[in-house]
Amino acid sequence: MVAYNHFIGFVPALNRSKPVSSPFSQIVTVRAHPPFEFAQRFSHKITFLFNQGRDVALYADKPLSPAVAGDTWGYEIEGIALFFWTSGTRTLYYVPQKRMTEQLLEYWTLHIVLPLFFTIEETYDFLHAGAVEVEGMPILFVAESYGGKSTMTDFFLKQGHTLVSDDKVATYEEDGVFFGVASIPFHRPYRKLEDLGYFVDNIARTPKPIHALYELERAGADADITIEELHGLEKFKALRYSSEFNFSFLKPKRFAYLTRLAKAVPVYRVSVPWDMNRLPEVHQAILDHAGA
Repeated sequence: MVAYNHFIGFVPALNRSKPVSSPFSQIVTVRAHPPFEFAQRFSHKITFLFNQGRDVALYADKPLSPAVAGDTWGYEIEGIALFFWTSGTRTLYYVPQKRMTEQLLEYWTLHIVLPLFFTIEETYDFLHAGAVEVEGMPILFVAESYGGKSTMTDFFLKQGHTLVSDDKVATYEEDGVFFGVASIPFHRPYRKLEDLGYFVDNIARTPKPIHALYELERAGADADITIEELHGLEKFKALRYSSEFNFSFLKPKRFAYLTRLAKAVPVYRVSVPWDMNRLPEVHQAILDHAGA
């Protein structure tokens, strides 16, 4: 399977793995590992409660700080698996726990562990956003929780737009241009816990420059649909609050990255009438605004 512009190779292979259908830049191997004494490898730990209904923890072999080649990291998912890797490599190991299934392994690896890995390894910076292509250009939807991001992404997909990301958008900068990277070829218009979603063949094949971000703002069912460009603090806040991972040890680099992103990519606020029957109007307004 290709995800995040990388070929993801599971060893042993997954029974339901999808065939490779996109170009990719590098290979990441996800390899089963025999059980071992996990705690002895790590001296530092951060616990996060109730991610997808499970407790998870991030481990490191030194005080938490930006990764340096040779550092060892771990990620534990209650009852499912213990993941670990060495910075500077492209192999993720996992130690299965008693409630692990192939479906849960695939879900956690693709949706959670790989974005975490790419963030810590500073391959990508992730935004909590949905994203589709309009005339071949990625546009991103950001919103507060339950603010319509998934609904908007789903509606655009049903109109034939190409998927970039259902929930987490990998981004990177090259020569001052910011690119959006297709995540995984699955879509969840619902939010069922630990569910991979349904397969989407119409997914972006290569990274492309981000055209714009649209912050969705809930409005009354009869409200007008308006689109206004954000500037200054309002623009930065829209980006800052869409951050996917906010580790304190990455904050200085992330702040600088978002500042450059804010200068390079336009951000607009869209008033979205809270009525499903008006989604076609919102869709057309965004198309007209994006120049499609």
